[in-house]
Amino acid sequence: MRIIVDAFGGDNAPLEIIKGSLDAVKEYGVDITLVGKEDVIRKVCKEQGINPDTFEILNADDVITNDDNGSDVVKAKSQSSMAVGLKYLHDGGGDAFVSAGSSGAICVGATLIVKRIKGISRPGFAAVIPGAVSKFMLLDCGANLQCRPEMLRQFAVMGSVYMNKVMGIDNPRVGIANVGTEEHKGTELQQETYALLKNSSLNFIGYVEGRDIPADKCDVVVCDGFTGNMILKTYEGVAIALMKKFKGIFTKNLKNKLAASMVLKDVKVLKKDFDYGETGGAPILGVQKPVFKAHGDSDARSFKNAIGQTKQYLESGVIEIVTEKLKEIKAGEEND
Repeated sequence: MRIIVDAFGGDNAPLEIIKGSLDAVKEYGVDITLVGKEDVIRKVCKEQGINPDTFEILNADDVITNDDNGSDVVKAKSQSSMAVGLKYLHDGGGDAFVSAGSSGAICVGATLIVKRIKGISRPGFAAVIPGAVSKFMLLDCGANLQCRPEMLRQFAVMGSVYMNKVMGIDNPRVGIANVGTEEHKGTELQQETYALLKNSSLNFIGYVEGRDIPADKCDVVVCDGFTGNMILKTYEGVAIALMKKFKGIFTKNLKNKLAASMVLKDVKVLKKDFDYGETGGAPILGVQKPVFKAHGDSDARSFKNAIGQTKQYLESGVIEIVTEKLKEIKAGEEND
């Protein structure tokens, strides 16, 4: 299994990306192709005492930054590490691609270079997030700010398959993010999507309000990218704020410090559950080969975990199953 890595994507590239890739080779037994400025990659490896022959190195002279437009990955920055890596994936140089670079660029590149699964209108960012009891998937998280009902149905299919095959959840429950649970609530987008999912073979449980999203009400939450990104960023912000509050309480005085020492193990588990570095990022669902967006500020641990998630995605057969389910949906529509 060969995973192609954008060595120059993200805030901490290339050092933390190279270190995380090395850790992934050791822990997961994968082969890694590092894409980027070869002389810099070799220089960093030498400084860190890393044997550069551990990796295949594919030279790319340019870099996509967060200031670039997403479309630059196929235009002005077609020789960037991200663009070269995605093309290498499309051409069969590897089995999957991981980057901590620009979200907009990787989504455009995955769509236009790697290409969509037949029957998918638009790929979507799919974040797996810790809830009160178990993890759930939220998609789209920002790739498509405006969506049509059939797009949300496609997200529901892809999310359900992913949560089943990668996360091990039997018959995942699918819900639509909305401002209420009554069938008449929401805009045309929510109401028309409701009608599509109500008549589908998915385990559809209806609408899910914002406060119920973390409460184990469903395993897959579908929404447009604008709504999803707002939910995701708010969720992350609240988690960070709460952990800071906990820290303030436990370090307030000697009595609290003694109390903290008694529950330290449980607090560490809680912190780990809500640490986004444990997941590493989010898959881009809907393209023909696995593409994974790692967190922009990934350190070596987070990036290693992103590669681990990519390996699971690759081994799951999600893409093949989604392709078959879309064929079934199309055939059913044609027979109606």
